[in-house]
Amino acid sequence: MNKNTRIVFMGTPEFAVASLKKICDSGYNVVGVVTSQDKPAGRGQKIQMSDVKTFALERGLNILQPSNLKDEGFINNLIDLHADLFLVVAFRMLPEVVWRIPIKGTINLHGSLLPQYRGAAPINWSIINGESFTGVTTFFINEKIDTGNILFSEKIDISENETAGELHDKMMEIGASLLEKTTTAVIQGNYTEISQSEIIKSTVLKSAPKIFKENCRLNLNETTDNVYNKIRGLSPYPSAFIELVSPKDEHYTMKIFAAKKEIISHDLIVGSIVTDGKSHLSLVLVDGLIHLQEIQLTSKKKMSITEFLRGFQMNHDWLVM
Repeated sequence: MNKNTRIVFMGTPEFAVASLKKICDSGYNVVGVVTSQDKPAGRGQKIQMSDVKTFALERGLNILQPSNLKDEGFINNLIDLHADLFLVVAFRMLPEVVWRIPIKGTINLHGSLLPQYRGAAPINWSIINGESFTGVTTFFINEKIDTGNILFSEKIDISENETAGELHDKMMEIGASLLEKTTTAVIQGNYTEISQSEIIKSTVLKSAPKIFKENCRLNLNETTDNVYNKIRGLSPYPSAFIELVSPKDEHYTMKIFAAKKEIISHDLIVGSIVTDGKSHLSLVLVDGLIHLQEIQLTSKKKMSITEFLRGFQMNHDWLVM
C-alpha cells in the first residue's frame, strides 16, 4: 500500500531530514524532494547544499531546487510527478498553485500545538516565554500560513533548563513519527480534521514570528527568569547577546550560549558585572544573578567562562550597554 502512494517531500534544514528519513524507511514511494538552492555559506563562502538535499542524494531521490515556487517549469515538473500527497517540513510558504496539486492534499508539520505559536520560530518563542510544554502538529495547508485544519498533534514537555537546541532535537524525532502516522492515516482516509477557528474561540493566541538581531539583545532590567529563558530560548542559534564596554571605551559583543540563574536578594547595581577575574562572571538583575558559562566574542571561538577570563582581563568597571 505504501509503495503505491506517490509522495513529494519539501524541506530544507536538519529538522526536516528526520521526517524524510522516517518516510523513506517506512516504505513510502518518495517520487520527488523539493529543497532550497545551493548557496555560499561560511567565511570561505563555499557553495553548500541543504541538509535535505544531502540526505536525498545519499538515498538517490529525485531532487528539485526551484528559485521561484511559481515558476511554470517547476509547476509542470511537480504535476508530471503525479504525486498523491505532498509533505512539508521546515520549508517556505507555498503558493496555492503548488499545494493544490496532489489529490490527497498537502500536509505540513509544525513545531507547536497549533493554533498556538504560529510562525517561523515556534521552538524559540515557546522557551523564551517560559512555557512548560509545547508540541508538534500536522495539518492541511491552506491559503494562510499555519492556519489549516489540524490532523494530529502530540504534546512535548519542556524542562526548566532545556535549550532551544535540545528541544529542537527532541521535537525533530517526535515530529517525524507524527508525520509518518499522519501520512498513513491520510492515505487510508482514517482521520478527522479539526478547524483551528474552533480552538481559537476558547484561547488567547501566542505567536512565533521570525527572530531578528534586536530580539536577541538581553535587557538586564528584566527579571532573572525572563533573561534566563531568553538565553536558553536562543541557544545555540541565533543566540542571546550583550554589548560590553571596557574602562578604555573598547566595545565588544558577547554571545551567551549557556548560563545558570540564581534568584536572590542583593544590594548590587542592576545591569552591572560581578566577576572574580578567574572563573566566575555574572550579570546582575533586579531579583538575582545570571552566571555565564559559555560565551563567544565577535570573531572569536566559543569558549567557557574560565577560558575567557584566562585570556581577558575583566573587572567590575566594565559596563553592559
